[in-house]
Amino acid sequence: MFTGIITDLGGVQAILKRGDTRFQINTSYDTNSIALGASISCSGTCLTVVEKGKNWFATDVSGETLSKTTLGCWSEGTPVNLERSLKLSEELGGHFVAGHVDGVGVITSIDQEGDSFKFEFSFPEDLTRFIARKGSITVNGVSLTVNEITNNTFVVNIIPHTQNVTTFGTSRIDDRVNLEIDLLSRYVARLLEKD
Repeated sequence: MFTGIITDLGGVQAILKRGDTRFQINTSYDTNSIALGASISCSGTCLTVVEKGKNWFATDVSGETLSKTTLGCWSEGTPVNLERSLKLSEELGGHFVAGHVDGVGVITSIDQEGDSFKFEFSFPEDLTRFIARKGSITVNGVSLTVNEITNNTFVVNIIPHTQNVTTFGTSRIDDRVNLEIDLLSRYVARLLEKD
């Protein structure tokens, strides 16, 4: 479980393709404090640490994850938003995030608005009923508030701090992003489904 508050901006430093794909990701985390088997959110995808060294950790990714997220497009040098899993004693600064990607969106526009940037994203049609104005959404692991929504796009504002400490600082139009809907929305919708 995560909060959507990014605590490190890492990057892909090596990719090893075999049965699964192994990503080696650089980090400023103290890797001595990361246990093998720990979960780390990598641009919104919950991944398991299988190997580590000074300033890096590695994770194995299945073909399913590669096909359902943006990880299949990663290459050496791709920046990665990182968040370690939530400890019960920590402040919940964003919202509850599982690290399970619900769909892939696309940045359709980026407009400066004051010191902030207004990002618009298209999203898969099957997520429409889960996205609400002033509701929470996770984009590449970042907890954000939906400011506007149409039939197939939603808009968020990215403040300068978020721009500086996440991949949004280098994002461009047509970039693909991992989307996770709010957990509460998912379960409310499930409860309201007719049998």
